[in-house]
Amino acid sequence: MDLGLKSKTAVVTGASIGIGRAIAKGLAAEGVRIVGVARRTDLLAELVKEVGGGLITPLVQDVMAKDAAEKIAAFAQKELGHVDILINNAGGSRPLPVDAPDSQWDEAIALNFTSYRRIAHALLPQMIERKWGRIVNITGKSEPEGLNAAFAAKAAVHAWAKGLSREIGEHGITINCIPPGRIMSEQIRRNYPPDYRERFAEEEIPVGYWGEPEDLAALAVFLASPVARYITGTVIPVDGGLRRYQF
Repeated sequence: MDLGLKSKTAVVTGASIGIGRAIAKGLAAEGVRIVGVARRTDLLAELVKEVGGGLITPLVQDVMAKDAAEKIAAFAQKELGHVDILINNAGGSRPLPVDAPDSQWDEAIALNFTSYRRIAHALLPQMIERKWGRIVNITGKSEPEGLNAAFAAKAAVHAWAKGLSREIGEHGITINCIPPGRIMSEQIRRNYPPDYRERFAEEEIPVGYWGEPEDLAALAVFLASPVARYITGTVIPVDGGLRRYQF
């Protein structure tokens, strides 16, 4: 299927590794020109070298830094001319004890919700002006095993994105969320030994194995395309059937 993405432009946050890296590579394979945002200079450089062809421009930037959204939007528009697609991917798990101080909650919300909202709203005016845009948010599951500030923040992203979808649909802009299931990553390999991963897959994941970043990237690239024009305001898990709820 021709997704109609050739000559489109994108910003991908958290692009240096894992899911963000896979999405950036997937978009580049479709001919999308990308500004890849991350904090790790060496990994961004490797990504640029791996993709080649001048399709990825690196931007070393912490998404929580002061004026980060404005800096990202200004840099991307300078490099690309305009931005058609935003992939909000930078984030991280934040398990907290019940007595965690407000500062830890504030940091988790800033990383996993506020940064998404700020970058999207910084890029929305030029999408509205051009009457086309795609926003894809990589979020988190809605079945937390315990108290995790990231889950609360990602739930806020779901609610924000649904509300925003009703405001921007008339401008040809869609916004959707993808909660990952058990997707292999640097953090997963560090925190979960192979025997645990194998046992968990057998007992909890209906398809019987952990996903790879490319499994999620396939959906993200589709949602970023003109072909997905009638899909907006959704939350679509990529989890091998792990979740037990029916909607």
